[in-house]
This record gives sequence, C-alpha cells and structure tokens, in this order.
Amino acid sequence: MPANRSRTLEWRRCLRQVCDRGGALEIAVAQSPSETACVQHLVWRVRLLGVTETEIIIEQPAALGQVVKIDQGIELIVILSIGQNRWMFTTVNLGWLNFSLPDRQGVPALRLMMPDSVQRCQRRNYYRVDTASLSLPEAEIWPLLEPKSVLMAERAYEIAAESHANRGAASAESSPFDYDAVMPEVGPKFTATLLNLGGGGVGLRVKPADAQTIARHKLLWLRISLPPSLASPICASAKVVHTHVESNHDTYAGLAFDFSFNPSHQRFVVDQICRYIALQQRAQLHPVLNGVQRKSA
Repeated sequence: MPANRSRTLEWRRCLRQVCDRGGALEIAVAQSPSETACVQHLVWRVRLLGVTETEIIIEQPAALGQVVKIDQGIELIVILSIGQNRWMFTTVNLGWLNFSLPDRQGVPALRLMMPDSVQRCQRRNYYRVDTASLSLPEAEIWPLLEPKSVLMAERAYEIAAESHANRGAASAESSPFDYDAVMPEVGPKFTATLLNLGGGGVGLRVKPADAQTIARHKLLWLRISLPPSLASPICASAKVVHTHVESNHDTYAGLAFDFSFNPSHQRFVVDQICRYIALQQRAQLHPVLNGVQRKSA
C-alpha cells in the first residue's frame, strides 16, 4: 500500500506520533462557503499537547506573548503535516483548559473534538479538500535598508488605523490612506504567501525568483492587508530566522517580528491580529448579519 494512503488510513497513529515528538498542528477559523472566497485566513502554528480517543489538545494560539481567544463552539480547520504530505479536517473547539506539561508547568490549551476522518490535501493546492479550503493572504515585502526609518512609518500607520476606526469603514473607503507615501527606507518590493503565524513571527512561502532577496537581506519590512475586515494593513519589520527549500522549489522562510526601534508598535500589531480573529469568529456565528456587522466594524 502506498505510504501516503497508509498514513491517511492510520491518521490517528500519525497524530499520536506527532504528539509524542513534540510536533505542531496548524489551525484556522473556518468560514461558511459563501464567505471563504472573500475572507483571508490567518493560520496559526500551535504545539500538539495531547491526544485521547475523543479529543485533541493543542496550545492556545498566541501573538507576541498575548493569548488569542478562540471561543467555545467555534469551528476550526486543522492541518496535519508529515514531511511534504498534508491532511486537513474540520473540528470544533470544546473549550479551554490549563494543561500540565511533564515539568508540571501549566499552559493554556484548547480541547478540540476528534474528527471521524481526515482528507489528504490536493497536491496542487495544499490547503484545499472536499470539505474545507483556506484562502491565504499575500504579504508585501521590502528589504529594510535603514531599521531606524520604521519609526515614522509605523506611527503614521497607527494614526491612520485610529482614524479609520473613528470614522467607520465606509468613510475609510471613500478617503483611503496612501501607505506607499509613508514608507521606511527600503529596497525593491516582492510578494510572498503568509502560510502561518506563531507566537512571535510568521512563516512565508517565497517564490524561487525572490529567494535570493531573502538570502541577502535578513531584515525586512512587511505589509499584510486583510480587507474588508481590517481597513488598515498589519505593518512591521521582521528578521529572517530560518529558511529551507521545499520540493516544489519554493522557499519557506520563518520570520520573527522585530520592534527594536519602536517597542510600542508591538501592542498595535497584536491588537490588529486579535481584532481580525475576533471578526472571523463573529462572522462564523452570525453569517446572515455579517455584512451589516462588517460595515460597522
């Protein structure tokens, strides 16, 4: 029997192996089919803490030291990866618990319902199966040539976001802020796919043509747009921590956010991320009213 089919049939054993090795899963807030086409999913890489016959225990997602709240009853999409093979399934958050690690240190965790089955992702699209799909956001990236120059740009973006929040989404659309007019000192732009977020950074999929830029420049300026829920993009500088080339010749780059020259901007980035996740959960719970709510967000 082919290895990938064997793993699909014995996915529970594979899940326990990932847990025993201290591995991770990736999760995202699920959306209704009508919403998926227009909503960008933020995918979180979280540690797998425990597996029982009925539940999967994962660490609660966090952003730069702050726990990101996932409400009980929210439907999630989960990705299980082993090497280049990926499987997806949908589940429900059963609630929060304080999970005790072997060293007796408790960590905030989520209890997920054990699914009946999983599906292997299509080879051409690792984030789509018959029952669920993920739409991953694109990140605009520039090599950061002068790190100190981020201070003015970040403050300008904070003021623009505050103005959008005070005036409302409709007013923000009628008079959008020109983010290109206030930029740090940067090099030529390229784009990458935002694969996942972790506690202190992001994972990006970089096209082969842009891999050399990542290799030459270890400090980058990121801009991640998440319309229509967020009127203002998430902008921050980040350091390249590690990279590896995948089988399709794309480069996976792990980046850590860097707030060395403007520590106060960290709170702004965290608030934007948490706000977006809260809006995704609200859209799932109230799909009929979502259009009205989004305009007032």
